[in-house]
Amino acid sequence: NWLYVCHGETVREPGDYTTFEAADQNIVVVRGKDGVLRAFYNVCSHRAHELLKGSGRTKVITCPYHAWSYHIDGTLRSARGSEKVEGFNNDDFCLTPVRVEEFCAFVFVNLDDNAAPLAVQSGGLEADIRGFAPDLDQLTHAHRLTFDLKANWKNVIDNFLECYHCPTAHPAFAGLIELDTYRIVNHGIYSTHHARAGGRENKAYDTIDADVQDHAVWWLWPNTCILRFPGSGNIMTMRMIPTGPETTHEIIDFYFLGRTPDAAQTEAIAYVNDVLTPEDIGIVESVQRGLHSRGYNQGRFIVDEERSGMSEHGVHYFHSLVLDALTD
Repeated sequence: NWLYVCHGETVREPGDYTTFEAADQNIVVVRGKDGVLRAFYNVCSHRAHELLKGSGRTKVITCPYHAWSYHIDGTLRSARGSEKVEGFNNDDFCLTPVRVEEFCAFVFVNLDDNAAPLAVQSGGLEADIRGFAPDLDQLTHAHRLTFDLKANWKNVIDNFLECYHCPTAHPAFAGLIELDTYRIVNHGIYSTHHARAGGRENKAYDTIDADVQDHAVWWLWPNTCILRFPGSGNIMTMRMIPTGPETTHEIIDFYFLGRTPDAAQTEAIAYVNDVLTPEDIGIVESVQRGLHSRGYNQGRFIVDEERSGMSEHGVHYFHSLVLDALTD
């Protein structure tokens, strides 16, 4: 599976790097001096110490344990004392590469060397995103929100894949868009959620003079969501990262045309932080507790032929992908 790492601007210049946790594997993504983006397992070939932390820029990757150093293309640069070891060959101790791909201005990695490229796996996803976000390549990171949820990551995704709960649980959001235009379509490893903006005053944030008059959402298997809310030019990314059987770390990043959010963008961020996300956290944590109840079996999906936002076919489709992954 292709896993979202970061926006491409994080590793845009030679020497730029960022680290990433994929399940129990630590990965580093780094831009080479030749401009090529590469990814490696973030571990020294000598005694398995982690090499880099966080994000930054470096000319050389040096292990903090015994100072073995690597060029940023992953080849071993030096190993102290190796000149005294008979038959020591630097080429035998390069960093182990990981598949990496730049897609829609974002960076993804895949631990499967034989996986098809994300552009192939995802079919028409990039065209659909760029159709709704023609300014995608001009957007820059402006703000980050993080949350820790007491719920399994799949429970969190379930809640994201339908708007059946919106009129009840998100009254302000229900006024932000035209719910009767909300449509959810499943495509291979992703789903699209499209609706028109409400075009009127609402209790979420002001969209009267908004440049973006569509609500567009793309959920990409397994745990990445890309969103474009009504307002000025924007993209949001959400990652639901499993931290345990019943806990999830959620990261929401906002991208605008400028690094400093204006008044309207600040209002939208506040709505997501103070209203929308707490509403969703309350839902998924309640469901997680309810899944332990002896009074619950498995429920029944509500599905309509129009595949509207009120339909739960997107949740069922996600469950089918989970089942396929577990039985592959």
